[in-house]
Amino acid sequence: MKVISLNVNGIKQAADRGFFEWMVRQNPDVVCLQDIQVDERSLNDSVFFPPEYNTYFFDSMENPDQAGVAIYCKSMPKAIMTGMGFPECDFEGRFIQADFDKVSIGAFLTPHGSNHEETLQEHKYRFMEGFKNHLIKTRRKRREFIFCGTANVARSPIDVSSWFVNQRNSGFLPEERKWINEIFNELEYIDAFRQVNKQDKQYTWWPDYERAWKLDEGGRLDYQIATPGLKNLIQGGTIYKGQRFSDHAPLIMEYNLD
Repeated sequence: MKVISLNVNGIKQAADRGFFEWMVRQNPDVVCLQDIQVDERSLNDSVFFPPEYNTYFFDSMENPDQAGVAIYCKSMPKAIMTGMGFPECDFEGRFIQADFDKVSIGAFLTPHGSNHEETLQEHKYRFMEGFKNHLIKTRRKRREFIFCGTANVARSPIDVSSWFVNQRNSGFLPEERKWINEIFNELEYIDAFRQVNKQDKQYTWWPDYERAWKLDEGGRLDYQIATPGLKNLIQGGTIYKGQRFSDHAPLIMEYNLD
């Protein structure tokens, strides 16, 4: 099973940059999109609905121009779930899940946070806590899960450029790193990409200026978080940099679930 995850930073912008044509050529089984920034009802162009895929959206109730997630899948899911039961997620369209025979796959989007606005960073922390509680509950279920999305946190020094300086910035604060490493250590989830790729400078996001892209100064802020039963079924993982669809790059993972 090929699973692609991408923060599109606006699905219309990504479409203009050729994302959907690229996506169809990749022939993935499931695609999880984050930060679609749109009301589904405004998507009138057929480009957003490739005939090969079933399409499901969960946009923000508060402001459809912000946040929002989507799932594209070849096989018809047994069920679609939206939200995780707390306001920072459910009112802002930050989680959608598709259940299949052998696995459930979700798309999640963590808020950005801020170095300067305490309310924004506290908002991010509340989402992080709610998401962690959801992951704790998920571990009790008798099926496998893959949570694909933007954590807006780099896990370790090899996952961010200028790591020493960035310890003071949202996205690499000690509290944030503690949170994400608890997911992989205490809760025993699998960082699917790191299971197959241990190299440094494997970034999925670059600040929105050309110099950062050229110098490869960014961070690995996007993950596929898998339940432990999938650990030995991860076959490969890549970060696609051949085209730029947003300030993030597609994360492509292969699982032996056939």
